[in-house]
Amino acid sequence: MLKKKDKYVVAVVGATGAVGNEMIAVLEERKFPVEKLRLFASERSEGKTLQFEDSEIPVESLNEDSFKGIDIALFSAGAERSKIWAPIAAKSGCVVVDNSSQWRMDPEVPLVVPEVNAHDLKWHKGIIANPNCSTIQMVVALKPIHDAARIKRVVVTTFQAVSGTGKKAMDELLQQTTDMLNFREIKCNVYPHQIAFNVLPHIDKFLENGYTKEEMKMVNETKKIMGDESIRVTATTVRVPVFRGHSESVNIETEKKIMPNEVRSILSKAPGIVVYDAPEKNVYPLPIDVAGKDPVYVGRIREDESIDNGINMWVVSDNLRKGAALNAVQIAEELIK
Repeated sequence: MLKKKDKYVVAVVGATGAVGNEMIAVLEERKFPVEKLRLFASERSEGKTLQFEDSEIPVESLNEDSFKGIDIALFSAGAERSKIWAPIAAKSGCVVVDNSSQWRMDPEVPLVVPEVNAHDLKWHKGIIANPNCSTIQMVVALKPIHDAARIKRVVVTTFQAVSGTGKKAMDELLQQTTDMLNFREIKCNVYPHQIAFNVLPHIDKFLENGYTKEEMKMVNETKKIMGDESIRVTATTVRVPVFRGHSESVNIETEKKIMPNEVRSILSKAPGIVVYDAPEKNVYPLPIDVAGKDPVYVGRIREDESIDNGINMWVVSDNLRKGAALNAVQIAEELIK
């Protein structure tokens, strides 16, 4: 468990990646009480420096003793590394907030979105899982509706930015766009098909049931975070040529009838949400507008006229902020309260 202090020694593991960079920025912006920040990445990055507040901090590579004296470690270094290093960190007395898929469905590890289930932090054993980016923004919007009208079923289609794959994917989209506009040959390295001016209904590996791992993450994580196995969820996850910001078309069936105006009212009072919904004035959330911002934006709230108790809505959030780095830092803030 975390000892109460005025300031904490914090580590970022995977500090040189897109999410690691964002974690450092969010710690600084939110004035997290950092006594000392330590940065870790692969051997390739050793010796690089990254800025935090007014200091240039060297990047180190990990070893068995790296976590001694560290209070909180924010991990964004992929599942393989988390599998090895998170238990070592926890054994050293450090609390790990892990952004990979490694621990999310482990029954011993809480999977936390602070606006939804901060209470689950009480039973952590040294490792806390940060959910998938597309799940985080959806459950922030679902929870207040679930509390008011009990959700029975969710059908979600996502439109996910390339930054969800990482910096190499962002570079590939930029390069392919430039090459297309200059009539040059298109090269695909990160994705199996061209992403520029295209849409790929394929995120992560395909499973035997015909769904992708990303789709099943949304199904399973939603139930765990909401603490309700009875909610039925089905997902189609799609990669789109957007640099930053995931969008989702979310269809909800509730037990009790709830009207769009009630949904707007409930969501406008809920933490972490901005209702941005005036389609008659062309006002609805766009990834281009939410990039670099913290809230989950909800618009296009309307009744699903094909069923008795249905609501459709459009949910957009910055996948590197609320979908990853911000959520991890908010978990750390909850831990030190």
